[in-house]
Amino acid sequence: MKNTKKLLTPMFLVLIGLATLSFMAKETITLRLHPQQGKSYTVNSKATSMSLMEVQGQTINMTQTMETNQSFSVKETNETQSVFESQIESMKMSISQMGMKFEYDSEHPEKTSPMIAEQTKELEKSIKKPSDLTYDAMGNMISEKEEASMNSLGSAIIKMPEEPISVGSTWTTSSTQGVSDSEFTVEFTYTVTSISKKSIDVSFKGNILKNNDNITGTYNGTASINPATGLVTKSNTKSNVSMTISQQGLTIPMTINGNSTVTVAEK
Repeated sequence: MKNTKKLLTPMFLVLIGLATLSFMAKETITLRLHPQQGKSYTVNSKATSMSLMEVQGQTINMTQTMETNQSFSVKETNETQSVFESQIESMKMSISQMGMKFEYDSEHPEKTSPMIAEQTKELEKSIKKPSDLTYDAMGNMISEKEEASMNSLGSAIIKMPEEPISVGSTWTTSSTQGVSDSEFTVEFTYTVTSISKKSIDVSFKGNILKNNDNITGTYNGTASINPATGLVTKSNTKSNVSMTISQQGLTIPMTINGNSTVTVAEK
């Protein structure tokens, strides 16, 4: 009898484990944007890019780092859409090229490098200028004023799948990206890697769709989404983009490798 009990105990544990795995495998969730009205958040974005250009047989390297702090609050929300108030709080930028370094800090504009002073004036117009943005429950922006583009919440909100998801589920979206004054469309495919009460974790891959500017490239990374609100809590993205630009009558091939991290936190 004692031997029988010894055999039953591990078998019972195995059966319980299999039942638990079966439950987890079948767990599904319908992902929707549904933040709580009155809540406020901060978004910290850090990006580094390294550019390689070929100009008249000479190779030019440029490294750029940028850090942006953004805040947004939930003004209104219902089952179909949410209205956010968003603004850029601060921005820092550093550019290194051919042994020279240019810097900008919105909190200390007097220290801006003279050679980039004109370009940064356009950035300053967007800082601490709140605007209202409306997103539907699927994560699509449905109302935006042109001057609010800098305040968009693309780092905190992604387009969501129509169907319920489980581990292994995939869905595809597209979004507009910009590099070196050029815009293009990227098609992203998301894959669910884990689901818990606190987080939906996904990996993603993106490809630049064919465009008139002959820009090509890929994106890949990971993101975590709060299942209760539908808001991204963190993400990491790596990119590789190839393009050709024209300056002063020259055609210049350019390759840009980038890495960005985003952290979204409730205030």
